[in-house]
Amino acid sequence: MLSPYMSPVERAWYYGLRLLCGLVLLFLVLPILVIVPLSFNSGTFLIYPMQGFSMRWYEDFFGSASWMRALKNSMIIAPAATVLAMILGTLAAIGLTRSEFRGKALVMSLLISPMVVPVVIVGVASYLFFAPLGLANGYLSLIVVHAVLGVPFVIITVSATLQGFNYNLVRAAASLGASPITAFRRVTLPLIAPGVISGALFAFATSFDEVVVTLFLAGPEQVTLPRQMFSGIRENLSPTIAAAATLLIGFSILLLLTLEWLRGRSEKMRTQVNE
Repeated sequence: MLSPYMSPVERAWYYGLRLLCGLVLLFLVLPILVIVPLSFNSGTFLIYPMQGFSMRWYEDFFGSASWMRALKNSMIIAPAATVLAMILGTLAAIGLTRSEFRGKALVMSLLISPMVVPVVIVGVASYLFFAPLGLANGYLSLIVVHAVLGVPFVIITVSATLQGFNYNLVRAAASLGASPITAFRRVTLPLIAPGVISGALFAFATSFDEVVVTLFLAGPEQVTLPRQMFSGIRENLSPTIAAAATLLIGFSILLLLTLEWLRGRSEKMRTQVNE
């Protein structure tokens, strides 16, 4: 809220900064907003002005065997990679948060390195590792590598949640006879669940959107939705790609809303525990 004592220069700076932020946001969002109407275009070209309104490209998407196979593969690989990343990332975050040892920073850096290492390097290294084992064209290699790419997100979110965790609750559970596994399941996990789920959602989005590693490791039967879109852009540019992109945009918005809800729930739970 503007202060009544602000000078004209301060008011100009206030409104100018917000205008600049709005223009930057519009610049970032405009490419997404442009593709959505084109998915409802009755014409066969991704151009403006639109020739008319039609749902034909959504019908083509859900009626195409290749697109449905790609969607099915994505819904197989992404959830499996998410579960694996969630388990490994949560355990790693708990171990790193509760323990102090030499080289802890180095271990943490290694675990989150997939976030900063170029994905093409991960793809080449994964192919060179799995190809001699005969696993280059299969679901297993894709799930493992996608999980590796998702683990850093789980570690970061769970570690952030554990920063405000009251370990006296775990000690109290142990004093009442609870085993370490029971204390984790009944005390620790419910309190850090928002962080775990948030990390899992990030890992799921990373896996679902991944295309570079998939180009190296996936065979013809493991084509995912992003790879199908990439191939369509290169070989046969069709408005069906716009329909697929619009569905992914809607799915991403749903994930963001879920993350925001989890963030609010985590803050509420932390406040209740501190009280």
